[in-house]
Order: sequence, then structure tokens, then C-alpha cells
Amino acid sequence: MSIDITGLPPERIVFETSPLAELCITLHVLSEPGHHPGQAAWATATAGALRQDLADRLREADFLWRHAFSDLFMPYSGLRGGDGRTGRTLAEELDQLDRLDDDQFVTTALEFTCLASYNTGAPSPLADPATRARALELAAARGPRQLDFTGRLLEDPASVRAWVRRLLEDCDDAFFAALWREGEPALAADARHKSELLRRKGLSEALAEVSPAITLEDGGRLVRVDKLTEGHTSAVDPAVGTGLTFVPSRFGWPHLMVLHRPGWRPVVHYPIASPELPPPASVELLKLRLEALAHPVRIQLCRSTARAPHTTGELAGILGISAPEVSRHLGVLKKAGLITTRRRGRYVNYQLDVLAVARLSGEFLEGILR
Repeated sequence: MSIDITGLPPERIVFETSPLAELCITLHVLSEPGHHPGQAAWATATAGALRQDLADRLREADFLWRHAFSDLFMPYSGLRGGDGRTGRTLAEELDQLDRLDDDQFVTTALEFTCLASYNTGAPSPLADPATRARALELAAARGPRQLDFTGRLLEDPASVRAWVRRLLEDCDDAFFAALWREGEPALAADARHKSELLRRKGLSEALAEVSPAITLEDGGRLVRVDKLTEGHTSAVDPAVGTGLTFVPSRFGWPHLMVLHRPGWRPVVHYPIASPELPPPASVELLKLRLEALAHPVRIQLCRSTARAPHTTGELAGILGISAPEVSRHLGVLKKAGLITTRRRGRYVNYQLDVLAVARLSGEFLEGILR
């Protein structure tokens, strides 16, 4: 993953906190606690305390944060004519979310249906019948909740947008406001520290403290992020506020996210700490699992299925290989106990067993979930 910063003034590189981005991460932890073993106790306690109606609504919209981190949670990045700066409060950032136009909101909310075209952009499903049909088809493969939500979003964006805002405000009332009051000082301190490091020692030193997976290359013209996905964007685009934003997270590990949607200001969302991992896998399983992972296609399958359950056909499209070849590699991973399956009607979905991978290797888990 690369970000072109050629000609970008140093003052346009900023480290800022974002309550809406942190809310996205906490919702992800609640829905996928296996990705975050160090937060298991918090996730269990918080989920158990949620009102039933709020828990039901969160399940209805969980594809916004469970399998991918929707760019909706960083609306400041996409505002036309904006300065790209985060809001000081959750309410300010929800107001920014309201300022996105319907095409931006719908396309971004349905990110899970257009992963293959994320780097290049695609027509809005509100205007293009083929894109709309494809979105509904892929939503159906994820289950009835996703299909119903996608249908309502395409038919009546305004009501769904209001519904989403109320949902996030209710999360704030239920648990996030207290969590933000507790964690914001540490996030602000990290942002101040890295801003000062950037000012005194330069971008390369600041990036080294953000993550060892981020480097400055090509004579200082390119920020490179070591991820198992490819993409390229530019931080020089006056239409969306020229610049590059770094946002710290208390709950983010092991994820290192890069917003690189075309026409949006790039954002790097990085963790400030890493928790203890579960104990390693038994010796009896180690050889079989290491052999299963000793193939680049299977590593890519692990990455895709760690984020979301996928059908064989979806995985073939993502990896650009045939469905039979995908099936063969999935069979190897399943035999090693690294992949689980679940049937939904005529679809069979495959998903990585993240806890098994965490026991096998923290470094591998961090690598595929960055």
C-alpha cells in the first residue's frame, strides 16, 4: 500500500484523534472479539450489558465494521471542499457524516460489495443498474440481514442515514461516551508526541514510531505500508483537502488501516498498544498448520476470510483465480483446522478461525489483519 506525498507541505501531515473512528473499532471488537484477544473481557462485559434492542440493531448493520472498516467512520476524509480535519467530538463527526452526499454515503456503506473495485472506484449503485444488481447479489451471499439493509439503503438512503446516526448516538449513550472520556487523553498524548517528533526529527522518525510496517521511500516522496493488499493513493488533492492524516486507536491492534478510496484524503488508523496473545498451538498441530500456510494463495485466502466469510465464487473474484483452484486451497486450510464453514441457503461461506491463528502466530495474525 503506498501514499504519494510528492510536494506535500509538512504542515499538511497531521496526527489527530477521531472519536467516530474509535467507535468503529470498538464496534468491531464487540462483533469480532477473536481478532482482539486482549480485549475479550471488555467485549464480553459490554456486550452483556447492551439493551436487547440496541444489540439487535447492531447486528443488522454490523457489516459496516465487522468484516471491513467502512470509510463512513472517517467522513472528514471525503467531504468536498473540506480541510480533511477530524472533529473534536463525536457529534461534530456525525455532522460531517451527514454532509456526505447520498452517492458517497451509499457507495461507502456498501463497501463490502465492491472490494474488487475499491482502488479504482465504481459507478454509484444509486445510478447504475449493473452496480445495483451486483450489490444486491453480494449482499444476499452475506445473509438476509445484509440483503434487507442493502435493499432499504438503495430504496431510501435518507431514512437509513438517519437510522445509522441514531444507532451511533445510542452506542455513545450506552458505552462509548464513558470509554472515550477514559481513553481520549492517551490518544491525544500520542498524537501530540508524534506531531512533535514529526516537527523535530522529520516524517521518517515519526512513521517508525507509528508502526514498523510503515516506511518513507523514494526520496521522501512515498509512504509505504506493508500490508497483504495492494493500493495506491495521493495525498495531494485540493478537492478533498490536500494532506495526510494519522489517527491513533487504543483498540485497533492488530489492525493497521489505510483509507485510500479514490477522491478521499488518505488516512492511516494505527494502534498505540498491543496486548498479550493467547498461548501457542500444540506441537501436534504446528507442522500441519505451517505446511498449510506455506503457499502465497493460501495466505491471501487467510487474509480475505479473516475479515469476512466468503463464498468460493467471491474468493475467486478477489484473488483472480478459478473457483476449483480456490476450493483446493480451502480444502488444505480446512484440513489443518484453520477454516470454518457455514451454509446460508444455497451459499457456503468460508471464514478463518482467528483464534486458531492467534495461537499459532501473533506475527502472522498481525500481518494478515493489518
